[in-house]
Amino acid sequence: MLLVDMHVHSLHSDGTYSIEKIVKSAKKRHLNMISITDHDTTSGLNEFKEKCKIEKINGLTGIELSAEADFVLHILGYRIDANNKKLNERLKEVREKRNIRNEKMCEKLCENGIEINIEEVKEIAQGEVIARPHIATLLVKKGYVSTNGEAFAKYLGRNGKAYVPRERLTSKECIQLINEAGGVAVIAHPLQTYLEESKLEALIAKLKNEGLWGIETIYTGYRSEMIYNITKLANKYSLMCTAGSDFHGENKTRIEMGMQVPDTLLPWARLGINI
Repeated sequence: MLLVDMHVHSLHSDGTYSIEKIVKSAKKRHLNMISITDHDTTSGLNEFKEKCKIEKINGLTGIELSAEADFVLHILGYRIDANNKKLNERLKEVREKRNIRNEKMCEKLCENGIEINIEEVKEIAQGEVIARPHIATLLVKKGYVSTNGEAFAKYLGRNGKAYVPRERLTSKECIQLINEAGGVAVIAHPLQTYLEESKLEALIAKLKNEGLWGIETIYTGYRSEMIYNITKLANKYSLMCTAGSDFHGENKTRIEMGMQVPDTLLPWARLGINI
């Protein structure tokens, strides 16, 4: 068996650990390999490769993109070229639109009697990507809510008072961007779509036709039956199975880094990993 983690977030998006701390923690926990999959940015990946080299741990470049859907649809990309021009130019546009959304949400919060501004949120975020979890953290810090969950329930979630929809890439464009950057595309946490079985299978078939390479079948909180059913679906559509914790550091304290998987889970060499 191997201990791997193909779904980890750093300070460069909505995690709380630096790249260095993540890599050193992975080394301390004896992980065989790790992948940084920050939202909408490749800004930490060059440092990640260097730190992995220093610590002598297998590192796989990654990213997580949000796709347009009436449900949660995230696409992970692995083995991407962190310096790919087309990918980074498109990501910059995505982040700019995200920032406009963040400003609108801050304005809505102010309209609801909450004294908050985007500069305070940027101080919380520290990295290139500013997201709703950063706003939630600030709301907790200022005492307007007790937890991040309460912040989302009252203000930032889809039914919240300050919610603003975000423009997203299509699933096809997500997959194309990943493929053109030399990577392979994987649907993240498929059960977070909350689709019934037939609709989830229809989604997987659609994504497969768009170039999907794999499904995240082993994920934090997934019971054996869930893993079995998703793996069965992956096998039906000749898709690879991946494993990730969705580690965010202090933002999700119940999640620890590392998922135990069979040695034969993936064609590691094809991903550039020497296990």
